[in-house]
Amino acid sequence: MAGPASGKTPLVKIYGRLGSAEAYQLRDFLQRCDVPFEWIPLESDAQARLPVCEFPDGTRMESPTIRQVIEKLGWFANPSRAEYDLAIYGAGPAGLSAAVYGSSDGLKTVLVERWAIGGQAASSPKIENYLGFPEGTSGAELAERAREQAYKFGTEILLARKGVRAEMTAGKGVGYLEDGTRIVARASICATGIEYRRLEVPEAERFLGAGLYYGAGASEAALTKGEDVYLVGGGNSAGQAAMHLAGFAKRIFIVIRGESLKETLSQYLLDRLRSIPNVEVLPHTEVAALRGGKLLEEITLADRVTGQERSAKTRWLFVCVGGVPQSDWAGEVGIARDEGGYLLTGPDLLRGRQLPAGWPLDRDPFYLETSVPGVFAAGDVRHGSVKRVASAVGEGAMAVAFVHRYLANG
Repeated sequence: MAGPASGKTPLVKIYGRLGSAEAYQLRDFLQRCDVPFEWIPLESDAQARLPVCEFPDGTRMESPTIRQVIEKLGWFANPSRAEYDLAIYGAGPAGLSAAVYGSSDGLKTVLVERWAIGGQAASSPKIENYLGFPEGTSGAELAERAREQAYKFGTEILLARKGVRAEMTAGKGVGYLEDGTRIVARASICATGIEYRRLEVPEAERFLGAGLYYGAGASEAALTKGEDVYLVGGGNSAGQAAMHLAGFAKRIFIVIRGESLKETLSQYLLDRLRSIPNVEVLPHTEVAALRGGKLLEEITLADRVTGQERSAKTRWLFVCVGGVPQSDWAGEVGIARDEGGYLLTGPDLLRGRQLPAGWPLDRDPFYLETSVPGVFAAGDVRHGSVKRVASAVGEGAMAVAFVHRYLANG
């Protein structure tokens, strides 16, 4: 099985066992980064510690970390400056847009991403309603194009760097990464996005990467050939995933708690799904239990109206439900959030005409500015944002415009 851009020569060959969470992480990372790879399933790890990654120069890595793979691909970098004009945290559409506009405007810009370029959007197999792409494009391809743009303009990109704490004050923000790296910048943009909400059933963590997957599962689609797949979620990401998986799997069952997809899905996706014969919607239904040995083998589906339960045989369960904002760091440094954890910005910080507590300036916060001057938010992590790729890209660009105003006048 080949990965993205399968017409190209694979840059990585992955040998491993189906149902290995470690192998899934590698496939998912490379898929999101639009790196062509070849997946070679093995039954036993008697000869090596699986998974094994093999590169074109003959290098073989047993059970490598994502960071080791990044280093081998030549993508790993350390900060070149003691201080930047702008630090951006999160390399989804909002963060990538901010990086392109910030660096192209001459700001010394660094972009920090804890996982893979593209954020949630990179897992989308096909985005059809993004301006300028009438035939659609994969989220991974769109993200890779944006990465190349940002890099061309001079953005420094630090991958596989998870932030562990921050010190944000007016005029200087300091981000501390898990490997000890310290990022200092005059202004910061938080574009850390959201993660899919976890399935709250017993043993869900045990089956993660071994039958249970969060997101659209673009890296796993070809492996589902001829099998029944269950997909939890009724939003656009779930709809896009169902369309992609339907080209491989025998049947796709979309599990939703509501009556229908009409209220949660864009019309074009709704029309497409209705025309695909091997897609079926299971309304008023939720997943109540998971069972299996080393791999997922069976799930329990509960009817939310009657309370009746039934079992379904499957090795594939994808979850694309809601989102949890990646903003824990903000609470630790005193940046205001709403009850859901989303970052409050601009007018949402004001109570009537009253400035937020501790606000040190004699002006109102800029539209995308948080409760700490010089720290901005863009994209899905921001309170009230529109959860669309185009909106995130627009907010990234807008945030840079406010960064310029802040750097010029405070």
